[in-house]
Amino acid sequence: MRRAALKRLRDAALTTFGLALFGLAGLAWTPLALLLRPLLPARTSRHFGRWVNRRGFQAYLWVLQRSGACRFDLSELDALRGQGPLIVAPNHPSLIDAVLLISRLPGLSCVMKSSLLGNPMLGAGARLAGYIGNEDLRRMIEQAVAELRGGGQLLLFPEGTRSEQAPIGPVTGMVGLIAKRAGVPVQTVLIESDSDFLGKRWRPRDIPRLPVRYRVRLGPRLEPPADAQDFVAQLDASLRHALLRETASVAAPPARRPHDDPTA
Repeated sequence: MRRAALKRLRDAALTTFGLALFGLAGLAWTPLALLLRPLLPARTSRHFGRWVNRRGFQAYLWVLQRSGACRFDLSELDALRGQGPLIVAPNHPSLIDAVLLISRLPGLSCVMKSSLLGNPMLGAGARLAGYIGNEDLRRMIEQAVAELRGGGQLLLFPEGTRSEQAPIGPVTGMVGLIAKRAGVPVQTVLIESDSDFLGKRWRPRDIPRLPVRYRVRLGPRLEPPADAQDFVAQLDASLRHALLRETASVAAPPARRPHDDPTA
């Protein structure tokens, strides 16, 4: 009984530490990001902002893993490096999902909620990196297509928000529309966790059992669609089928495998 109580107390302390660290790191980066944005050319700003975000997220995941709060297996994402322009389309079980992908893929752009661009912890860094807000749909599509035609890779969650049901929530038509206009393939990505931590149903007072395990796998790659509406059903079926093939439990990453380190 005492051991279980101590374990719960430790889990609560590590959870609070992890959330506080993310917030403090974002706040620390904000003044410099605000200063640099008007001083740097747009292209330099994007490259530098994305580099800082990637390295910062790598460091954050490293701390979470070393502290025992989380375990990560992200190594399959490495296959996407240097693959050329494509839309990275994952399921979206929790708030940490974008952090996992951005930490592993150099130069990755991101479509995000416009409200986050004004967030004091995230907004300045996101604007410096040239991430794309979703408030103005026409402008969002134009920016996303320009990013892809320029040779970049774009992170776009097909559900548009965190999953409200298992294995995924309703898929929107935005991925198909952008893929069709840009003429690029869509790489599905499968994010699995053994916890509801930071998901839609998670409440701040709920303490997760640590370590929380995350595994990211590559799903099928879909060719640019001829019809964006038909593509919605294809993408939904592809993600749903791939996620249902295995249970949501995630095995711990093998020990001493550098390519499984989130900082690699």
